[in-house]
Amino acid sequence: MRQLRRRADLSGVEAARRAGMSQATVSRFETGKRVPTEADIHTLCVVYGASADARCELLTIAEDLRAGSTSARVVLHHHGAPSMQARIGRIESISARIRSFHPAIVIGLLQTHDYARALLSGRYAGRELDAMVAARLTRQQILDSDRKFHFVLTEGVLRWHVGSPQIMIGQAEHLATLVELPNVALGIVPWTRPTNRPILHAFQIYDERAVMLSTETSVALITDARDVADFATRFEIYAGFADYGDAARAVFKRIASEYRGMV
Repeated sequence: MRQLRRRADLSGVEAARRAGMSQATVSRFETGKRVPTEADIHTLCVVYGASADARCELLTIAEDLRAGSTSARVVLHHHGAPSMQARIGRIESISARIRSFHPAIVIGLLQTHDYARALLSGRYAGRELDAMVAARLTRQQILDSDRKFHFVLTEGVLRWHVGSPQIMIGQAEHLATLVELPNVALGIVPWTRPTNRPILHAFQIYDERAVMLSTETSVALITDARDVADFATRFEIYAGFADYGDAARAVFKRIASEYRGMV
């Protein structure tokens, strides 16, 4: 919705005035704190001059979010379920801010080709492996958008030796370059950093609207507002343990250097 408003060259205040809503309501729709009704979507699409396709997409996304929050606090699907993958893709496409935490492997959006291939080769082979790697790399194009990303990794992510020392050198060096992206905050928690919280699993937060948890066999999508808020709090705690900027780059460079010593 934010993208449609910006394309219409309207401020939040002006859009709210034309739609007969408060500016706070428009803001809540855009940040995912509130799911718009069908009538809200129709009204705003008229104000923004949105296409019929855009209106249908927004209606589908709103239906997804309402279904997740009213029928169950957690919606669980097996990996690869087409309906779940499409649903997550729709939510991701409208998210202005994506926060990701992983304690065990490099997050997919940050993986190099060689790392992704080595990691996925444990489950896929042949053309299926080629397709999975290609899809993962294609998704990384989202990093070049106007979305904001905040990634937090533990040092253990790069201590899990995937493929070969050469692959890990390339991956660590790649992460060092990603520190420079203006729309990306990339943090790493050094193994020497004392903490007081356990880390149980990876998760990804889309604005304030949804959380995705992923296991070896299943994906869970959480849309209950209380649960999303709890995960947001947990993310900020983990982020507070991490190093950023030059300090993060130094960690990545140090790890790359240590892998070079293994070649």
